[in-house]
Amino acid sequence: MKLAFLYAGQGSQHTGMGKDLYEQNEAFRNAFDSADLPFDYKALCFEGSEEQLSDTRYTQPCMVAFACGVTAALRAEGIEPEAAAGLSLGEYSALQAAGVFSPKQAIELAAFRGNAMATAVQGRPCGMAAILGMEREALAQCCKAVEQEGVCEIANYNCPGQLVIAGDAAAVEAACEQAKAAGARRCVPLKVSGPFHTSLMAPAGEALHQRFQQEAFGEMKFPVVFNCLGRAKNQEETIPQLLEKQVQSSVYFEDSIRWLEQNGFDTVVEVGPGKALSAFVKKTAKSIRVLNVEDVVSFQATVSALKGE
Repeated sequence: MKLAFLYAGQGSQHTGMGKDLYEQNEAFRNAFDSADLPFDYKALCFEGSEEQLSDTRYTQPCMVAFACGVTAALRAEGIEPEAAAGLSLGEYSALQAAGVFSPKQAIELAAFRGNAMATAVQGRPCGMAAILGMEREALAQCCKAVEQEGVCEIANYNCPGQLVIAGDAAAVEAACEQAKAAGARRCVPLKVSGPFHTSLMAPAGEALHQRFQQEAFGEMKFPVVFNCLGRAKNQEETIPQLLEKQVQSSVYFEDSIRWLEQNGFDTVVEVGPGKALSAFVKKTAKSIRVLNVEDVVSFQATVSALKGE
């Protein structure tokens, strides 16, 4: 067995996530509690409103706190991956698992990133939409065709037949019409607070650049498959540069899954909440076995499956 961990991004959060793991698992609790933020992220995760939890300024540290807790809980069971990847925000959790960040660092950096992304396009009408049933090149042409309406770019390459576009609201709406005319099966507007992973996030990239100059980056214990590359980094590429680029560049998640498959990974554990990444893996690489952890029941099932019990 060759095991990788995959970490979920925004969109799968929900009130109560991690509560049972926090109450029953000491390793989860210690990692989860490690950050110092100006708001009570534990109360927000376990009892907050869905509306507040969906605000990217709060979603990001809460999701990373959950992920750090699960990583610690799996590690306490002797379960270690040989690689990791994350969707967007999940990349910070992957880097924490690989030893680049401590749990405290990862959660606090996620809070900083959430604030930077929320303020990057404040007051600018923006949108994102999932486009189902189109090829990359055809959708890129649709985005190009609406340039006069504003910025519209492919933000996510999630899996075959599922892409995400983002940018100025008018341009995204116009690109959806273009996509439908070009044969897209469906165009689904997404409830998000900004045009993530587009050039409009350049101010957030600059803010991260400044913040990273104050951070200590540890050595990776195993490869992380980076969003903006769709592969592991080479020696010339640095983690700060890749994270700055990531926030304002497309997420090549389908390519990342294929990299894992091509490098012999046959098992992945999605660290949730939710199973969105599991669905992407199943649509991209049928040879890879998919497990997930989002609560106590799935944690115990995954530990049993990995230990062959």
